[in-house]
Amino acid sequence: MAIGVLALLGFQLVDSAFIARLGTAPLAAQSFTFPLSFLIIGIQVGLGIAIAALISRALGAGQEARARRLGSLVLLIGTATIALLALLLWAIQAPVFRLLGADAATRELIRGYWAPQLLAAWLGAALYFGYSLFRAHGNTRLPGTLMVVTSLVNLVLAPLLIFGIGPWEGLGLPGAAWATVAAFGVGLAVLGRHLGHTDWLSREGLGQEMRESARPFAGIAGPAMVSQLMPPLAAMLAITAVASLGEAAVAAWGLASRLETLSLMVVLAMTMSLPPWLGRCYGAGDWDQVHRLLRLALRVIVVWQLGLGLLMALAAPWVALALSGNPEVRDDLATLIRFLLPSYAALGVCMIVVSAGNALGWPLRAMLMSAARLFLFYLPCLWLGAYLGGLPGLAAGAAAGNLLAGLAAWRVLRRILASPRRRASREAKPAVSP
Repeated sequence: MAIGVLALLGFQLVDSAFIARLGTAPLAAQSFTFPLSFLIIGIQVGLGIAIAALISRALGAGQEARARRLGSLVLLIGTATIALLALLLWAIQAPVFRLLGADAATRELIRGYWAPQLLAAWLGAALYFGYSLFRAHGNTRLPGTLMVVTSLVNLVLAPLLIFGIGPWEGLGLPGAAWATVAAFGVGLAVLGRHLGHTDWLSREGLGQEMRESARPFAGIAGPAMVSQLMPPLAAMLAITAVASLGEAAVAAWGLASRLETLSLMVVLAMTMSLPPWLGRCYGAGDWDQVHRLLRLALRVIVVWQLGLGLLMALAAPWVALALSGNPEVRDDLATLIRFLLPSYAALGVCMIVVSAGNALGWPLRAMLMSAARLFLFYLPCLWLGAYLGGLPGLAAGAAAGNLLAGLAAWRVLRRILASPRRRASREAKPAVSP
């Protein structure tokens, strides 16, 4: 999964680097779309968490027929939900981007890009739900492989569609989205073929299963989606502060956002691969194994992210040079890298705690932890930093917010891990599905 996440996020960063070659205005236009793209991703990840949790718990309890029914239901409901959301975001694009601070010229650039980007988001969500189904059944190899394949397809097509070849001029900014559409289409075709050779889906008893599983599914998916939707909301609020610092700052922030997700590849891979394992332990009542898994995961995350963050902070000027040709954007990006990348060790701790909470029957606790990270620590520190010190202050404030959130999550998890096994079982009981 780490290899797949690296490939998937890597091509998104490469897309942004290609778009940066078009100029600061197209890069800023793409950056304004990130909060709404994260909104779609937040909902699909929340649904994916519920998919993996319920199916892995059913498998852990030996309920294979129920796992097949759940697989069919969540694929149908998930794709329909994201399609409706994409249509809504297309309809309200003008007032939303105006509210985010995009001027008329930037909104015109966004308009040509937004329709294919929403199509790509829907295809990506359908692909993600398929990945969740495979992960719930313990197969991480195919999702990881397909992430690499789709990334390579996008990597080949993006420069051709953005810049053109020979006498063909290319599509500019929309070309990046159309390349992603093609890449995700290839991934869905391959995934569908493999899914057809499994017995993980069922057409029988779906109505009854929907009635029985609606409450436990909502009990996980609801708080998980709220947790996942809070980052896009925070991103919208953050970009309004960044927009006040100028177009170059917005462009640099967009590149830093891509770099953030890429640098968190191990954390993201663990949040995808660890919950199904935890869910099976949950279904089997093996809480000793749960404790061992979480302790190991946190050690790996802190060591990896801190080492990577310090290395990237030292190499910040060269990384910024590789990603942007504009000197002003390059300087702002280097500043963001120096402050933010080392702080992702603490952010990773918080992400693992939230992911584990959703898998182990503590969705409300996970949601509150997400809310505290963003609205109690991250945004207040970011706004205060921007007010006091411009872009360097904003970067330092965001880093401080990540550090405070990580420390708070660590304290919450220590209390959970220190609890007796019977207390953990008692807390988890209400979330057991019928």
